[in-house]
Amino acid sequence: MSLILYTTVGVSDLARSAAFYDAVFATLGYSRSPESSDEFIGWGPGYDNGVGFWICKPFDGQAHSVGNGAMIALRGRSEAQVQAFYKTALLRGGTDEGAPGTREAYSPGFYVAYVRDPDGNKLACAFHKHKPKGAAL
Repeated sequence: MSLILYTTVGVSDLARSAAFYDAVFATLGYSRSPESSDEFIGWGPGYDNGVGFWICKPFDGQAHSVGNGAMIALRGRSEAQVQAFYKTALLRGGTDEGAPGTREAYSPGFYVAYVRDPDGNKLACAFHKHKPKGAAL
């Protein structure tokens, strides 16, 4: 069983963010949760079937703000899926925080891309079983 029940990020424009996440999560094989409502929109399995990702306007009624150093990492199942995530995010109003590839700070088997959603929330999509050419992992 997963440690995390769900993840929620605050957004400023629910419709814009829903369109962004519908497209981005489709690249990873996830669709909108049937438990979504007009005020809370989620993707992934229901509460009893794994971790879901949700967006909503902040509960306190204040403006959305981005947590410095906060990031949500999504699981990619291949290099191609990480690339599709990245490309789709940029096409849907996201911004680049690091193109798909490996990073010196991580193992050669960690293939990752970083983006920010239209509200500035940082997302990563990582495939941690990447096999660089000529390397055995």
